[in-house]
Amino acid sequence: MDPTQIHRAAQILWDAWQEGRQIEDLPDACRPRTLEEGYGIQAALAAYADQPVSGWKIAATSKAGQDHIGVDGPISGRLLADKIRESPAILPIGTNGMRVVEVEFAFRLARDLPPRSHDYSVDEVMSEVASLHPAIEIPDSRFMDFSRVGAPQLVADNACACLFVLGRETESNWWDMDLAAHPVSLLLNGALAAEGCGANVLGDPRIALTWLANHLAARGEGLKAGQIVTTGTCIRPTRIAPGDHVVGDFGLFGIVEARFID
Repeated sequence: MDPTQIHRAAQILWDAWQEGRQIEDLPDACRPRTLEEGYGIQAALAAYADQPVSGWKIAATSKAGQDHIGVDGPISGRLLADKIRESPAILPIGTNGMRVVEVEFAFRLARDLPPRSHDYSVDEVMSEVASLHPAIEIPDSRFMDFSRVGAPQLVADNACACLFVLGRETESNWWDMDLAAHPVSLLLNGALAAEGCGANVLGDPRIALTWLANHLAARGEGLKAGQIVTTGTCIRPTRIAPGDHVVGDFGLFGIVEARFID
Protein backbone atom coordinates (compact mmCIF):
# COMPACT_ATOMS: atom_id res chain seq x y z
CA MET A 1 0.00 0.00 0.00
CA ASP A 2 1.23 3.50 -0.78
CA PRO A 3 0.90 6.44 1.66
CA THR A 4 -2.22 7.73 -0.09
CA GLN A 5 -4.02 4.40 0.35
CA ILE A 6 -2.91 4.12 3.99
CA HIS A 7 -4.14 7.58 4.88
CA ARG A 8 -7.40 7.08 2.99
CA ALA A 9 -8.13 3.93 5.01
CA ALA A 10 -7.19 5.66 8.27
CA GLN A 11 -9.45 8.61 7.45
CA ILE A 12 -12.42 6.32 6.74
CA LEU A 13 -11.95 4.47 10.06
CA TRP A 14 -11.39 7.67 12.04
CA ASP A 15 -14.49 9.31 10.59
CA ALA A 16 -16.58 6.22 11.38
CA TRP A 17 -15.23 6.21 14.96
CA GLN A 18 -15.97 9.90 15.49
CA GLU A 19 -19.44 9.66 13.96
CA GLY A 20 -20.40 6.50 15.84
CA ARG A 21 -21.19 4.50 12.73
CA GLN A 22 -19.99 1.22 11.29
CA ILE A 23 -18.85 0.14 7.84
CA GLU A 24 -18.97 -3.26 6.15
CA ASP A 25 -15.36 -3.23 4.90
CA LEU A 26 -12.72 -0.76 3.87
CA PRO A 27 -12.93 -0.05 0.13
CA ASP A 28 -11.03 -2.55 -1.98
CA ALA A 29 -8.58 0.15 -3.14
CA CYS A 30 -7.38 0.80 0.42
CA ARG A 31 -8.12 -2.49 2.19
CA PRO A 32 -5.11 -4.06 3.93
CA ARG A 33 -4.20 -7.59 2.84
CA THR A 34 -1.43 -8.18 5.38
CA LEU A 35 -0.85 -7.48 9.06
CA GLU A 36 1.97 -5.12 8.11
CA GLU A 37 -0.41 -3.04 6.00
CA GLY A 38 -2.93 -3.10 8.84
CA TYR A 39 -0.39 -1.78 11.33
CA GLY A 40 0.56 0.98 8.90
CA ILE A 41 -3.08 2.11 8.77
CA GLN A 42 -3.33 1.88 12.57
CA ALA A 43 -0.35 4.23 12.97
CA ALA A 44 -1.96 6.70 10.58
CA LEU A 45 -5.26 6.41 12.48
CA ALA A 46 -3.48 7.36 15.71
CA ALA A 47 -2.01 10.39 13.96
CA TYR A 48 -5.53 11.55 13.00
CA ALA A 49 -6.47 11.38 16.69
CA ASP A 50 -3.83 14.05 17.40
CA GLN A 51 -3.38 13.03 21.03
CA PRO A 52 -0.91 11.02 23.09
CA VAL A 53 -0.73 7.27 22.88
CA SER A 54 -0.95 6.56 26.61
CA GLY A 55 -0.53 2.83 26.27
CA TRP A 56 -1.20 -0.34 24.34
CA LYS A 57 -3.71 -3.15 24.30
CA ILE A 58 -3.14 -6.74 23.31
CA ALA A 59 -6.16 -8.37 21.75
CA ALA A 60 -6.82 -12.07 21.22
CA THR A 61 -4.41 -13.39 23.85
CA SER A 62 -6.94 -16.05 24.87
CA LYS A 63 -8.90 -18.61 22.88
CA ALA A 64 -12.11 -16.83 23.94
CA GLY A 65 -10.77 -13.49 22.71
CA GLN A 66 -9.62 -15.01 19.41
CA ASP A 67 -13.00 -16.64 18.85
CA HIS A 68 -14.76 -13.36 19.65
CA ILE A 69 -13.11 -11.42 16.82
CA GLY A 70 -12.23 -14.24 14.46
CA VAL A 71 -8.42 -14.28 14.54
CA ASP A 72 -5.87 -16.99 15.36
CA GLY A 73 -3.23 -15.05 17.32
CA PRO A 74 -2.56 -11.86 19.29
CA ILE A 75 -2.68 -8.39 17.76
CA SER A 76 -1.88 -5.00 19.28
CA GLY A 77 -3.59 -1.63 19.36
CA ARG A 78 -3.04 1.81 20.84
CA LEU A 79 -4.75 3.20 23.95
CA LEU A 80 -5.53 6.85 23.21
CA ALA A 81 -5.35 9.28 26.11
CA ASP A 82 -8.97 10.42 25.95
CA LYS A 83 -10.29 6.83 26.06
CA ILE A 84 -8.74 5.97 29.45
CA ARG A 85 -10.70 6.39 32.69
CA GLU A 86 -9.87 5.72 36.31
CA SER A 87 -11.94 3.30 38.38
CA PRO A 88 -14.72 3.67 39.43
CA ALA A 89 -15.91 5.00 36.08
CA ILE A 90 -19.27 5.99 34.60
CA LEU A 91 -19.25 5.28 30.88
CA PRO A 92 -21.71 5.79 28.03
CA ILE A 93 -22.47 2.76 25.88
CA GLY A 94 -23.76 5.03 23.13
CA THR A 95 -23.09 3.60 19.69
CA ASN A 96 -20.79 0.81 20.90
CA GLY A 97 -21.63 -2.21 18.75
CA MET A 98 -19.75 -4.92 20.64
CA ARG A 99 -21.27 -4.13 24.05
CA VAL A 100 -18.97 -6.41 26.02
CA VAL A 101 -16.50 -6.01 28.86
CA GLU A 102 -13.20 -7.80 29.37
CA VAL A 103 -11.29 -8.12 32.65
CA GLU A 104 -7.52 -7.80 32.27
CA PHE A 105 -4.15 -7.50 34.00
CA ALA A 106 -2.49 -4.18 33.13
CA PHE A 107 1.08 -3.02 33.71
CA ARG A 108 2.59 0.47 33.84
CA LEU A 109 6.14 0.84 32.52
CA ALA A 110 8.82 2.44 34.70
CA ARG A 111 11.39 2.75 31.91
CA ASP A 112 11.57 2.55 28.13
CA LEU A 113 11.87 -0.75 26.27
CA PRO A 114 13.31 0.59 23.02
CA PRO A 115 13.67 -1.21 19.69
CA ARG A 116 16.66 -3.55 19.44
CA SER A 117 17.90 -6.35 17.23
CA HIS A 118 17.27 -9.28 19.59
CA ASP A 119 14.30 -10.29 21.71
CA TYR A 120 13.71 -9.18 25.28
CA SER A 121 13.36 -11.93 27.88
CA VAL A 122 10.47 -12.01 30.34
CA ASP A 123 12.86 -11.08 33.17
CA GLU A 124 14.22 -8.11 31.24
CA VAL A 125 10.73 -6.82 30.49
CA MET A 126 9.48 -7.28 34.05
CA SER A 127 12.49 -5.41 35.43
CA GLU A 128 11.18 -2.30 33.67
CA VAL A 129 7.63 -2.53 35.11
CA ALA A 130 6.52 0.01 37.72
CA SER A 131 3.14 -1.38 38.77
CA LEU A 132 0.35 -3.89 38.24
CA HIS A 133 -3.30 -2.82 37.95
CA PRO A 134 -6.68 -4.55 37.60
CA ALA A 135 -8.39 -3.25 34.47
CA ILE A 136 -11.53 -3.43 32.36
CA GLU A 137 -11.51 -3.01 28.60
CA ILE A 138 -14.65 -2.06 26.68
CA PRO A 139 -13.68 -2.82 23.07
CA ASP A 140 -15.51 -1.82 19.92
CA SER A 141 -15.11 -2.10 16.18
CA ARG A 142 -15.80 0.24 13.32
CA PHE A 143 -16.92 -2.81 11.30
CA MET A 144 -20.47 -4.14 11.24
CA ASP A 145 -19.36 -7.78 11.45
CA PHE A 146 -15.96 -7.69 13.12
CA SER A 147 -15.78 -11.50 13.28
CA ARG A 148 -15.53 -11.85 9.49
CA VAL A 149 -13.36 -8.96 8.25
CA GLY A 150 -10.05 -10.65 9.10
CA ALA A 151 -6.97 -9.75 11.10
CA PRO A 152 -5.47 -7.10 8.75
CA GLN A 153 -8.63 -4.97 8.85
CA LEU A 154 -9.03 -5.48 12.61
CA VAL A 155 -5.43 -4.35 13.14
CA ALA A 156 -6.12 -1.27 11.00
CA ASP A 157 -9.17 -0.65 13.22
CA ASN A 158 -6.80 -0.25 16.19
CA ALA A 159 -7.37 -3.85 17.27
CA CYS A 160 -10.92 -2.93 18.37
CA ALA A 161 -9.67 -0.45 20.98
CA CYS A 162 -12.23 1.88 22.50
CA LEU A 163 -12.70 2.61 26.22
CA PHE A 164 -10.46 1.43 29.05
CA VAL A 165 -10.82 1.60 32.85
CA LEU A 166 -7.67 1.44 34.98
CA GLY A 167 -7.88 0.27 38.59
CA ARG A 168 -5.63 1.39 41.41
CA GLU A 169 -2.06 0.14 41.57
CA THR A 170 -1.91 -3.25 43.26
CA GLU A 171 -0.44 -2.86 46.76
CA SER A 172 0.22 -6.54 47.48
CA ASN A 173 3.61 -8.10 46.75
CA TRP A 174 2.55 -9.41 43.36
CA TRP A 175 6.12 -9.74 42.07
CA ASP A 176 6.55 -13.06 43.88
CA MET A 177 3.11 -14.43 43.03
CA ASP A 178 2.00 -16.74 40.23
CA LEU A 179 -0.02 -14.49 37.91
CA ALA A 180 -0.91 -17.41 35.66
CA ALA A 181 -2.72 -19.18 38.49
CA HIS A 182 -4.27 -16.04 39.95
CA PRO A 183 -8.09 -16.13 39.76
CA VAL A 184 -10.12 -13.28 38.28
CA SER A 185 -13.89 -12.87 38.30
CA LEU A 186 -16.47 -10.50 36.86
CA LEU A 187 -19.52 -9.43 38.86
CA LEU A 188 -22.42 -8.10 36.81
CA ASN A 189 -24.97 -6.21 38.91
CA GLY A 190 -23.72 -8.04 41.98
CA ALA A 191 -23.94 -11.56 40.52
CA LEU A 192 -21.03 -13.69 39.35
CA ALA A 193 -20.97 -13.49 35.54
CA ALA A 194 -17.60 -14.94 34.53
CA GLU A 195 -14.43 -16.44 35.95
CA GLY A 196 -10.92 -16.89 34.63
CA CYS A 197 -7.26 -16.61 35.51
CA GLY A 198 -3.99 -15.19 34.27
CA ALA A 199 -3.17 -18.37 32.36
CA ASN A 200 -5.85 -17.40 29.83
CA VAL A 201 -3.57 -14.60 28.64
CA LEU A 202 -0.95 -16.32 26.45
CA GLY A 203 -0.26 -18.57 29.43
CA ASP A 204 0.73 -15.69 31.75
CA PRO A 205 0.24 -11.88 31.65
CA ARG A 206 4.03 -11.50 31.92
CA ILE A 207 4.44 -13.50 28.71
CA ALA A 208 1.82 -11.32 27.00
CA LEU A 209 3.66 -8.15 28.02
CA THR A 210 6.92 -9.60 26.71
CA TRP A 211 5.21 -10.52 23.41
CA LEU A 212 4.18 -6.89 23.00
CA ALA A 213 7.63 -5.54 23.90
CA ASN A 214 9.22 -7.72 21.21
CA HIS A 215 6.43 -7.09 18.71
CA LEU A 216 6.86 -3.31 19.02
CA ALA A 217 10.65 -3.54 19.08
CA ALA A 218 10.58 -5.45 15.81
CA ARG A 219 8.39 -2.71 14.34
CA GLY A 220 10.85 -0.01 15.42
CA GLU A 221 8.43 1.50 17.95
CA GLY A 222 9.11 0.15 21.44
CA LEU A 223 7.40 0.84 24.75
CA LYS A 224 7.79 4.11 26.66
CA ALA A 225 8.09 4.84 30.36
CA GLY A 226 4.70 5.68 31.86
CA GLN A 227 2.72 3.81 29.23
CA ILE A 228 0.04 1.32 30.28
CA VAL A 229 -0.19 -2.12 28.69
CA THR A 230 -3.37 -4.14 29.10
CA THR A 231 -2.64 -7.76 28.37
CA GLY A 232 -5.91 -9.25 27.16
CA THR A 233 -9.03 -10.70 28.66
CA CYS A 234 -8.86 -13.34 31.39
CA ILE A 235 -12.55 -14.14 30.94
CA ARG A 236 -14.92 -14.73 28.08
CA PRO A 237 -16.13 -11.29 26.86
CA THR A 238 -19.36 -10.56 28.74
CA ARG A 239 -22.39 -8.69 27.39
CA ILE A 240 -23.43 -5.40 28.99
CA ALA A 241 -26.39 -3.02 28.67
CA PRO A 242 -27.21 0.50 29.87
CA GLY A 243 -27.66 0.52 33.66
CA ASP A 244 -25.25 -2.36 34.27
CA HIS A 245 -22.62 -2.16 37.01
CA VAL A 246 -19.56 -4.36 36.56
CA VAL A 247 -16.75 -5.19 38.98
CA GLY A 248 -13.56 -7.00 38.04
CA ASP A 249 -12.40 -8.77 41.19
CA PHE A 250 -8.71 -9.67 41.38
CA GLY A 251 -8.73 -10.74 45.02
CA LEU A 252 -5.55 -9.55 46.75
CA PHE A 253 -4.77 -7.43 43.69
CA GLY A 254 -7.87 -5.25 44.12
CA ILE A 255 -10.96 -4.45 42.10
CA VAL A 256 -11.87 -2.29 39.12
CA GLU A 257 -15.40 -1.12 38.40
CA ALA A 258 -17.55 0.67 35.88
CA ARG A 259 -21.20 1.66 35.50
CA PHE A 260 -22.78 2.04 32.05
CA ILE A 261 -25.30 4.61 30.91
CA ASP A 262 -27.04 5.33 27.59
